[in-house]
Amino acid sequence: MTRQQISQPVVRRLAGALVIACGVALAGSAAAQASGTPAKAARTGKPAKAQPAPQRIYEERAMALLKAASERLAAAKALSFTATVAYEFPSRLGPALVYTTRYDVAMQRPDRLRIVNLGDGPASEFYYDGKAMMAYAPAENLVAVAEAPPTVDGALKQAFLAAGIYFPFTDLLVADPYAALADGVKTAFYIGPSGFVGGVRTEMVAVATDEVFMQIWLGAEDKLPRRIRAVFSADPLRLRHDMELSNWKLDPQLPTDTFVSQKALGAQKMEFAHPAAKPPAGAAPITVRKQAPASATKSSGSAK
Repeated sequence: MTRQQISQPVVRRLAGALVIACGVALAGSAAAQASGTPAKAARTGKPAKAQPAPQRIYEERAMALLKAASERLAAAKALSFTATVAYEFPSRLGPALVYTTRYDVAMQRPDRLRIVNLGDGPASEFYYDGKAMMAYAPAENLVAVAEAPPTVDGALKQAFLAAGIYFPFTDLLVADPYAALADGVKTAFYIGPSGFVGGVRTEMVAVATDEVFMQIWLGAEDKLPRRIRAVFSADPLRLRHDMELSNWKLDPQLPTDTFVSQKALGAQKMEFAHPAAKPPAGAAPITVRKQAPASATKSSGSAK
């Protein structure tokens, strides 16, 4: 699945991978020189000259670092990690609010995937076992189940097309991460080293397509992505999306029951459909059965 297939929904739903504004890094001194233009125009009465667009930069060093990280991920037969995503949302006062969500991810190639999502919104769980995929809402005790293609790539694409389900780290899970991350890249440059992301030394690169500008922190030694920050060009507010990646494990031994949930299998069934789709005529309403929180089952005397 390429970024072109998901770029517009990602702007609305967060999506994947993440970054800072391109103009500051690319314009440099040109932007500083342009800052005095309006004042000069006011003094002379002459219209200000249009500033040329910043020249695109494409450094092979940046793409080589991105390719090394992608190859490390692609070579893993199984992997697990935690993605902590902070995304901005507009407020009535002007400055954006920030919400955070956490994804605990486990994958076994070519046909096993589990994603547990917790955070500042409704919790959700996604399971794929090579034959079927399940989207589970534990608080509402609802589950949608559908047949799925025989690969993780196919299941992720079908989940997006059929139900609008997208994960901001999708490009890291596909069979060829480099093809997904490098697709449409027109600007790429090396920023420099950093030692303050996840407690490891990283190399920072920036890449940009027509849809998104991303700053990416890659482990200097383990080559693993540690942070991705993005701004999408179709977003007029230029809201920022920031994803930190931690708890990396490559080729871990994952139990067979990792990719199935008995609670999800016993939940109330609903259609696996796109959230924007209208319910069919005459469809019976779904009765939501919320599960009681664990604390509600304890007596006050037993609480510690």
